[in-house]
Amino acid sequence: MLINSIALLSVLGWTSAQATSAAHPPPKPTSSTEQCQPYSAPIVQEILPNFPPIWEPATIVEGDTTAQNKFDEIKQVLPSYIKPKGTHDGDFSAVKYDPADPDCWFTRSKCTQPKVEGLSEDLATLPEPNTWGLGFDDGPNCTHQTFMSYMKENNLTASLFYIGSNVLNWPYEAQQGREDGHELCSHTWSHHYMTSFDDEGAFAELYYSIQAIKQVTGVTPTCWRPPFGDIDDRIRMIAEGLGLRTALWEYDTNDWKLAMADTTPEDVRKNYDEVFDAAKAGEFDDHGTIVLTHEITGETMDMFMEMYPKIRENFEYVVPLSAATNTTNLYVEEDAEDGKVFSDYVYDVYGSYVQGPSSTNNDYHPQPTATGWEGPLATVANPTVAEVEAATPTKDQASEGDADVGGEGGSGGDNGSESDAKNNTNTKPDGKTRISNFHPEWNNNNSNNDGSSEDSAAVASIAKPLLTSSALLLVITTVLSS
Repeated sequence: MLINSIALLSVLGWTSAQATSAAHPPPKPTSSTEQCQPYSAPIVQEILPNFPPIWEPATIVEGDTTAQNKFDEIKQVLPSYIKPKGTHDGDFSAVKYDPADPDCWFTRSKCTQPKVEGLSEDLATLPEPNTWGLGFDDGPNCTHQTFMSYMKENNLTASLFYIGSNVLNWPYEAQQGREDGHELCSHTWSHHYMTSFDDEGAFAELYYSIQAIKQVTGVTPTCWRPPFGDIDDRIRMIAEGLGLRTALWEYDTNDWKLAMADTTPEDVRKNYDEVFDAAKAGEFDDHGTIVLTHEITGETMDMFMEMYPKIRENFEYVVPLSAATNTTNLYVEEDAEDGKVFSDYVYDVYGSYVQGPSSTNNDYHPQPTATGWEGPLATVANPTVAEVEAATPTKDQASEGDADVGGEGGSGGDNGSESDAKNNTNTKPDGKTRISNFHPEWNNNNSNNDGSSEDSAAVASIAKPLLTSSALLLVITTVLSS
């Protein structure tokens, strides 16, 4: 079945009057200092009052009835037994958590298969063998002109995970991502640990990042990646309620650490080499991989450009996540450009013939929930709420055997994922000035530090909550029509 585009856009609350991309400014200078001079874009000035404060943890903007109504629908089916964890900056030292991992908490266990039935599995590997899924977090970046030109020259298309606050800070750079044909995805509004938010805050982080991308670039994304990979089933349900499919990763280059005084380029090269060694050993003969990389600084982008020849030596194909999953409907809008199935993408870029589906889309991303024409979905969602409440873990499940997630040392450590990505001019301990993020290791402003530790624990089998696939989809059916 197809989504009725008019009904869907109406429900999501995107107004066409503000969806048109602003005219691109004159060509930008090449130096990082000149590129990153703040500018005022009319399209941003017009919409800024409709958003939370830039770089602040999001909440629903006062008077935003569209957002409030959407949240009221989604919260009816959220599992009450999954509580917020830790702080926005990633301190989980006070969190007691069941080692059985009932919430499918990626930060704790690297779990990607939700325990709540009806939720889509996170995308961490790819179905196509010997394939590198190309994506970059934390954009758009004001210094990315050389990087974007490099990708164009090498016929590379990537999945770009945009931070909503960055989109409003650098709208023309955000527009360039779409103009160059990349797949635009959400990376939240303010780049904090998502499981730390209450229900409304987590919703707002996703909702306003979607809005920012839509209003500036004209398209509504259907994919997202949680900052630091911090996600559990409660956050997954909120994301799916907004039509977003979760993308994670299998390997992490830790390239963002190039901004830290104790990390050298050679350290990051070794992380890339780990992936190349796995490829040489045949690990990707039956599947493809997603490797976490960033456009957070010039250094991370330079590192990718340096390593790309080796990527091509070790992987047959380098493709965006949409192509690797045969997803052609990249955005909600029916008149937006389409993606390509894997076989078509490979032929167009590499001139190779591979067997692949010819279908126009798959279930890579869910359809957003929405209010039907006959009123709020509370009347149809109540049975689902009852089932979720009935599935709340007992005291034995939720309390006994709880583990201290933070472990010794609390949040003082690296959780093996990514860093915060606020574009601000900061001075690294080596004395060099960079446009980068707030890092506790080298920034004097520690009010937004992100860091955590994590325990390694296997995902144990537990009974899944009774939120069945059909029950979850019940809140979706009112907008599906053909």
